[in-house]
Amino acid sequence: MFATGRVFGSALAAFALLAPAAVIAQASQQETRIGEEGFVSPPATFVQVDWLVGQWEGEGISGAPAMESWLKPVGGTMVGTFVQEGADGTIMFTEHMYLMQKNGTLALKLKHFNADLTGWEEKDDMLTFRLLAIEECAAYFNALTLRCADKERPGEGLVAAVRMQSGGELVFRFRSAE
Repeated sequence: MFATGRVFGSALAAFALLAPAAVIAQASQQETRIGEEGFVSPPATFVQVDWLVGQWEGEGISGAPAMESWLKPVGGTMVGTFVQEGADGTIMFTEHMYLMQKNGTLALKLKHFNADLTGWEEKDDMLTFRLLAIEECAAYFNALTLRCADKERPGEGLVAAVRMQSGGELVFRFRSAE
């Protein structure tokens, strides 16, 4: 799978069966990008992703609420969280994310957790998404995209998309919760 791990792809493929058509993008309108074998990540800093900091909310899988939060950088890391609610209002799963600045570029690392805080990945494993491209109001990682919904109004909306093993995507459209 595109450097995102078998567990992640399998779990998201299962969620794809539950997701409404509006959340799953077809190949012709993909938000995510995939790097060539051995690609080199471009230079990037936190200044280029400062628009990401804040509280975001919107519809997630099966139309249930989803939330994403990003803190300002501390010690070379921006910490983020994602919460996907179930249709019954309980937690379906969460993600703990680190957007890290290292060697002059950015990489995003994350771990998934069930509602009972058991992890999807093995204890010391995590998913790592290497940066493919950085643009005004957009960060394209290998198989994962974070971008402003409207680069003219960066604090109003966030689009987060992840490529699934099937080739489809899960796309989340958030608005500012602040």
